[in-house]
Amino acid sequence: MTDLDRMLHPDEARAIVLAQARPLPTETVPLEEAGGRVLAHALVAAESLPPFRASTMDGFAVVSSDATEQRNILGSGLAGAVPAETVSMGSVARIMTGAPVPDGADAVVPVERTSEADGKVRILLDAVLPGDNIRPVGSDMVAGAEVLPAGTRLTGPYLGLLASLGEASVEVGGRPRVAVFSTGDEVVAPDVEPGPGQIRDANRFTLTYAAGQAGGEVVLSRHVPDDEAALRSAFAEALETADVIVTSGGVSMGDRDLVKALLGDFAEVRFRRVFMKPGKPLNFATAGEKLIFGLPGNPVSCLVSFHMFALPALAVMQGLATVEHETVSVTTTADVQPSDRIEYQRAVIVVAEDGQLTALTTGPQQSSRLQSFVGANGFLVVPPSTETIPGGSVLDAILYAPPFGAKG
Repeated sequence: MTDLDRMLHPDEARAIVLAQARPLPTETVPLEEAGGRVLAHALVAAESLPPFRASTMDGFAVVSSDATEQRNILGSGLAGAVPAETVSMGSVARIMTGAPVPDGADAVVPVERTSEADGKVRILLDAVLPGDNIRPVGSDMVAGAEVLPAGTRLTGPYLGLLASLGEASVEVGGRPRVAVFSTGDEVVAPDVEPGPGQIRDANRFTLTYAAGQAGGEVVLSRHVPDDEAALRSAFAEALETADVIVTSGGVSMGDRDLVKALLGDFAEVRFRRVFMKPGKPLNFATAGEKLIFGLPGNPVSCLVSFHMFALPALAVMQGLATVEHETVSVTTTADVQPSDRIEYQRAVIVVAEDGQLTALTTGPQQSSRLQSFVGANGFLVVPPSTETIPGGSVLDAILYAPPFGAKG
């Protein structure tokens, strides 16, 4: 047995992958194109927000200590307008939500707590306190404060923060270019009626979506038959255009497992087998700084392997601060059947009424049963054993989506 044939623990295999993953060069993109990208540098507030005292209500800016029964109304108080008047005893200023609070005023009374007639206002409150309904300068953020750390995936609210601080463009981590190939003569397109011994291609579509969700840009996506010349041509094109190549099929022990047979001709193979189920036959190789994942052909094996190895590598390449899914402790709610390897069983992970996390697998866990992913939000990590693990046991689980809320 060669060292490449040794079955690695999943953690050892993942460490090898991450040691080869390199952050891509950063780029500056317009804010409109920054959604889903990864912030390259910490966002520090260049100014305080709000930059002025702002009203949180439509109403009247007042002097809180003023007890005058009928007060004169000053100004229009429109949002975006700078108040020209100074509020003093016996007067108020009309004000709208978000508008600057005029000098002299130290509180805002909602319009519904006032009575207006003949250009005068009566306050219908027993007491008004300083600061009522006013956002102070810097209450949202203070100049010089770190707002977002480097390595943050930019979602809608974060884009809003950037815009509010005057950032029309932002420096982000590079977006990995990904090539996805499904291989095998037994695989046909979804719109083709399978012949004897053939199946429709599921892997190419699950992998293409998963790569895009992980922040990659899929630049190639195709099926390649079990033909040496076709495979060499596909790999040559992918190595020219992609940073990461993800294939499915052709990496096991068969005579027609050509991905495994050819990989060493143009890349350095780092490992070929992992002590896990599903996904034991998994080839990982590098060509310069380009990463190649030869994933198994069974649909579940393929997708589990992508989650465990390709996804954290894509995270590193983009500069994400967190590259691993969160691992949590869960209590099983039914018996679990282990295998002779570390098994990643698809599971539904729920926050129970007592706040603890529970897990229930999604039924039969065969590596061909892609339906086992339906409704799942994590992998139950089942250690190897010859004995049934009883319900109520505590195991690790890897979350790839938030746990579901408690029932009832």
